[in-house]
Amino acid sequence: MKYLLCFLMMTVHYSSSMAFNWSKRPKQLKIGYSVGIASMTPQKMQYAKSVGIGYVEVSLSSFLDKSRTFKFTEVEMIEKVKAAKKAADGAGIKIWSIHMPFAKDIDLSLADEAERHNVVSLHTTMLKYAKLLKPEIILFHPSYFLGLNERELRKEQLIKSAVELNKEVRKINAVMVIENMLGFELQVAKREWPLCRTVEETTEIMGRMPADIYSAIDMNHIKNPEKLIRAMGKRLKTVHIADGKGKKEDHFFPCSGEGENNWVEILSALNEVGYKGPFMYESAHKDVKDLKVCYDTLYNNFVNAKGLN
Repeated sequence: MKYLLCFLMMTVHYSSSMAFNWSKRPKQLKIGYSVGIASMTPQKMQYAKSVGIGYVEVSLSSFLDKSRTFKFTEVEMIEKVKAAKKAADGAGIKIWSIHMPFAKDIDLSLADEAERHNVVSLHTTMLKYAKLLKPEIILFHPSYFLGLNERELRKEQLIKSAVELNKEVRKINAVMVIENMLGFELQVAKREWPLCRTVEETTEIMGRMPADIYSAIDMNHIKNPEKLIRAMGKRLKTVHIADGKGKKEDHFFPCSGEGENNWVEILSALNEVGYKGPFMYESAHKDVKDLKVCYDTLYNNFVNAKGLN
């Protein structure tokens, strides 16, 4: 009887520690921020590194003009990409992710097949330049705004495009992610909000994707983002850090007090799902030195609130 009681006590202890070990202070995440490729000068990268930045997400949107054609020659774009990579490498900063261009006419979910194929082709070409940056993550928006009553068709089109592009992403040794989008209501001004607008819809769409296409969560795009973090679980590969109210593109700085996010719950959820990627800011800030300071504040608030200090 004594041995049975001892075994049961050990089992309870082991099970509770495996389920969630709140007694252990979570390791702090590395810090990153979103930057346009033209801003990746050696001076800016070195300064970012000196104030605690270890990662960047790079936007290549500046390569396209308003007609969604490339503004520069292939040689010029390669030169620009190589210069950015050299600047990051020289500063010891890792290029974590590429934010692929998005707009109404380069929407992965376009209903017209010819137009959709053109969009996939444009992104495939863009991946040639992204490859030179050696990112771990390639991030896509699921759609732009939709017309009324075409949501199911657009989901199917998105999945087609994602499957096709994932093959190209894999060729450059990166992981494809799909970002959640705004949409606290279904309709706005006689059109519908983009795909992946709620926890339920994001879960549904990701459930129809191949298992090697993952989730990106923007904390500004949804009310209570911790719910989506928990719903995505291990499928979450990267984040966009910004504060907001879940109703528009605010992208407030998390420590500004302007948004409504519960950062204790967000950091708690990230810890629960075992998120290991960088704390990647996509928000307003006066100086990149503020990013690490803000994260340290959010982290300390989190560990204090959970009694982990």
